[in-house]
Amino acid sequence: MCLSRSPPTTAIPASPPKLPAPGNHWAGSRLCVWSLDVSCKWSHACGLWRLVPWCQGSALGRRCTPLGAGFKSTVVCSQPENLQKNWLREFYQVVHTHRPHFLALHCQEFGGKNYEASMSHVDKFVKELLSSDAMKEYNRARVYLDENYKSQEHFTALGSFYFLHESLKSIYQFDFKGKKYKKVAGKEIYSDTLESTPMLEKEKFPQDYFPECKWSRKGFIRTRWCIADCAFDLVNIHLFHDASNLVAWETSPSVYSGIRHKALGYVLDRITDQRFERASYFVFGDFNFRLDSKAVVEVLDPEGAQLRHPQCRLRVQPPVWHSCITSAWTTVLRERCPRAVWKTLCTKATMQTVRAADTNEVVKLIFRESDNDRKVMLQLEKKLFDYFNQEVFRDNNGTALLEFDKELSVFKDRLCELDISFPPSYPYSEDSSQGRQYMNTRCPAWCDRVLMSPSAKELILRSESEEKAATYDHIGPSVCMGDHKPVFLAFRVAPGAGKPHAHVHKCCVVQ
Repeated sequence: MCLSRSPPTTAIPASPPKLPAPGNHWAGSRLCVWSLDVSCKWSHACGLWRLVPWCQGSALGRRCTPLGAGFKSTVVCSQPENLQKNWLREFYQVVHTHRPHFLALHCQEFGGKNYEASMSHVDKFVKELLSSDAMKEYNRARVYLDENYKSQEHFTALGSFYFLHESLKSIYQFDFKGKKYKKVAGKEIYSDTLESTPMLEKEKFPQDYFPECKWSRKGFIRTRWCIADCAFDLVNIHLFHDASNLVAWETSPSVYSGIRHKALGYVLDRITDQRFERASYFVFGDFNFRLDSKAVVEVLDPEGAQLRHPQCRLRVQPPVWHSCITSAWTTVLRERCPRAVWKTLCTKATMQTVRAADTNEVVKLIFRESDNDRKVMLQLEKKLFDYFNQEVFRDNNGTALLEFDKELSVFKDRLCELDISFPPSYPYSEDSSQGRQYMNTRCPAWCDRVLMSPSAKELILRSESEEKAATYDHIGPSVCMGDHKPVFLAFRVAPGAGKPHAHVHKCCVVQ
């Protein structure tokens, strides 16, 4: 359903100055794809806004030049308007810095759990975004909102926003039903039932993928675009979460990792099947990737643990007090072996199991130091991950923990990513005064990502000057952005990139 909503003329205050025109040429132009997770729901007395933008461009790769920019964040406050303003200010600043020609926002949990009660906030957010002074140079837009929350069979709570800069002259969007490209003009908002919209493909994952969740909204939305013979797919995705820390800890990899693997494999098979000409693709959103819980919380043998990196011959004994790794100990490791990594969060710890009296079910795990007055280092419950030293996750942007970020490795031949140099993006405190603090509900992890196909990374321009060609980073490192910290990817597209891969005019009719 296409809704011809006219954006209001009122601009959002505190917007950055007018964006400099990026130019009217395609060669070397900037693309931004934003994955925006906007979920609005009420948590106690606070309005919870969950906003996730991703910025992306033409292509990127884990060890290649990047492609765009992206965010994921959550805003909580008793006055939603104020935190929404703060979040948008951070968002506009990134737009102003990177000045994209093409900007995409991918939203997950659009409307949150209390969807019907939150829709007024969602509508206000959409209208303010479209009418913002910072976005006025984007004279064409497509907005797809899955608002049909009464349809348990189809509802995904996904929303995708695409903005085109006025200087971008030729851009086409693919009609999946007509199998042809159509030139993009004007601003259009589609909502309610997206199943009948020919300009996208939307699917919700089957219920048997995650049976313990009675009404999961996980799924994906796919759109295809063509700029100067460069065709690419943009996939908005939301994968399954870890329902229980205790269950996640039982095996390595966890059962939830297997569920995400199955769902992501389904998406990749779907977007590369034989129904349409293949194109480079970017998949970004909330993957809910988690660290390998069993490995990262592993209790080492009582004789003492050793830390060792495969490329470092130096073996380092833990401190004499057998404590968890602290920032000071990390400094010692870096001095003696710069590439040393942690092999566990806890060294020489003992584990206490707490069971329910009536069912004998494990309800809590407590990890204590063997000495030092048996100090509690970590407590695990279904929705509790209370680790005594959060600096482990922030120190050096948590890069030592990337060893336990293993879920993407299964798709190493199908998906690429730029090197991660920002802290875990989830779960941050929703207290507006605690912008750097993690909640103690889950083990911090890089849930929010911008991924791409191997062919997509070839589209990215490697900078020949001092200017950085691509940026993969997070937003608001010291500001409360909600439980997900926004992540973005920004990049430039090489002149003529994609022409060997697109073959647009052979398989499709441009209209």
